[in-house]
Amino acid sequence: MANRVGKVVADTARFFLCDMQTKFQSTICHFPAILEVNRRLVEASRIMNIPLTVTEQYPKALGATVPELNIPEGLAYPKTKFSMVIDEVVKDMEKEPERNNIVLFGIETHVCILQTALDLLDKGYSVHVVADGVSSRNMVDRMFAIERMRHAGAHITTCESILFQLMGDSRNQHFKEIQKLIMDLSPDSGLLSGR
Repeated sequence: MANRVGKVVADTARFFLCDMQTKFQSTICHFPAILEVNRRLVEASRIMNIPLTVTEQYPKALGATVPELNIPEGLAYPKTKFSMVIDEVVKDMEKEPERNNIVLFGIETHVCILQTALDLLDKGYSVHVVADGVSSRNMVDRMFAIERMRHAGAHITTCESILFQLMGDSRNQHFKEIQKLIMDLSPDSGLLSGR
């Protein structure tokens, strides 16, 4: 299943949005920037008709997905496991086995994102982690988790890069809508500043 070089097209993709919940807003580094990148990806999934899988970590205590992402009520899978790879998600994925490229974003990079990536890689999926769309409470955890995922075989990418890769051609029917999404540069998510 896994794609060694990391090529992906829209027909083989599935987006995974991990635990972008209200209680994390004040504790996650660069949360507003991560939120904006995640918003663009969620909107792109709608435009390009790419399935979106959403989870919420123990929502009773940590709240629902932030309203800015406009996730329809009832779409998110609640979980207590850190990985998004829970039974309900696996059953949903099995309905479309050709969608074996997972574009992963959300929080926290060193916990739920990392464990999700490792579980998916272990199952043979190709995993594309959106570096400017993931974060943690501190940058050390975030940066080392990204390195660990890269060494495990995940493809590290950015929002703009993955969206252009999914379109593949400026003649793509969705090009103008996606271009509007990325007209403004993605916000600085702090990866290069290390703060």
